[in-house]
Amino acid sequence: MVKPRTLYEKIWDAHVVERRPDGTCLIYIDRHLVHEVTSPQAFEGLRMAGRKVRRPDLTLAVPDHNLPTTARRDAAGNRIPIADPESAQQLAALERNAPEFGVRLIGDADPEQGIVHVIGPEQGFTLPGTTLVCGDSHTSSHGALGALAFGIGTSEVEHVLATQTLLLKQSKTMEVVVEGRLAPGVTAKDVALAICGRIGTAGGTGHVMEYRGSVFRDMSIEGRLTVANMSIEAGARSGLFAPDDKTFAYLEGRPLAPRGADWDAAVAYWRTLHTDEGAVFDKTVVIDAADIVPNVTWGTSPEDVIPVTGSVPDPMSFADPSKQAAAQKSLDYMGLSAGQRMQDVAIEHIFIGSCTNCRIEDLRAAAALLKGRTRAPGVKHAMVVPGSGLV
Repeated sequence: MVKPRTLYEKIWDAHVVERRPDGTCLIYIDRHLVHEVTSPQAFEGLRMAGRKVRRPDLTLAVPDHNLPTTARRDAAGNRIPIADPESAQQLAALERNAPEFGVRLIGDADPEQGIVHVIGPEQGFTLPGTTLVCGDSHTSSHGALGALAFGIGTSEVEHVLATQTLLLKQSKTMEVVVEGRLAPGVTAKDVALAICGRIGTAGGTGHVMEYRGSVFRDMSIEGRLTVANMSIEAGARSGLFAPDDKTFAYLEGRPLAPRGADWDAAVAYWRTLHTDEGAVFDKTVVIDAADIVPNVTWGTSPEDVIPVTGSVPDPMSFADPSKQAAAQKSLDYMGLSAGQRMQDVAIEHIFIGSCTNCRIEDLRAAAALLKGRTRAPGVKHAMVVPGSGLV
């Protein structure tokens, strides 16, 4: 009898090239996203060793971390110089390295350009059942589409470019189950914060989290991307959603997604990517959707979560002395005081964007709230940054 497996175990097993006596495995990497910050040294390492990129067709380069949000071209179409010299140098390096090594570059003036974790799903580069890496911690975002996705360091970026593999130790598994129906006004970000508040920023350490239950099944792909993105804030290596009809509808017709008979074959395989009945997780967290409310963080850690109607806790309310000290430092840094109501905190700066909340669904929600209104007098600065040119 075949042992029931979790979704993570299925994807892992399908990508093992070699199992080693020490428990590590050589894992094949299906997709590699590179950007300007963690790739220059990696490409230089290849150049010095006289190596090529093993699978340039499975590699996609996107400038995103250091691009200014101001105009990049003048009225005549000429590039406007980037003021920060380090950023300019890193961006120029990516523009040189990508064509030299045969890697497709989505340039800063291309309409598809955007945050790497937005354009991967948007272009259909991210696919269910694949292993996907990027030199950025929030690579877990792509798990929303059923990909085993995680961040890697610069030396690992070079290794994947050269070999299309990584030597890894298998993670433990954690299921996060949220059943019920979310109240009006409760978003995917609130769900992610509720998870962080429940298990803490170290709760998922050493684990791959799989999101299960009716709340996640009902959630849009954009919402799932938000939750998967914040798996890292809960300490996890990665986050996973089993692909379903919503996933397939989102991906169908995307520029880099399979087509025709290849699409049909892919969907048939993707439908097998779910946790088997009877599979055992190393850890289980269960949350009632009715207990999730609009949340905010009061401190400097994602686990410092309270309802928006709540009050800042007293540092002495924590039993652990180290937690007491950390809470006091957070309050000092944030300029808050114990017992202060969050609804009394004046909002001075607003930013709508980032790889967590910058997709069209997020911007439409913000626009709906703002319709017919103007910026409040106390708001000194408000900025909206879409996640890509297509958004």
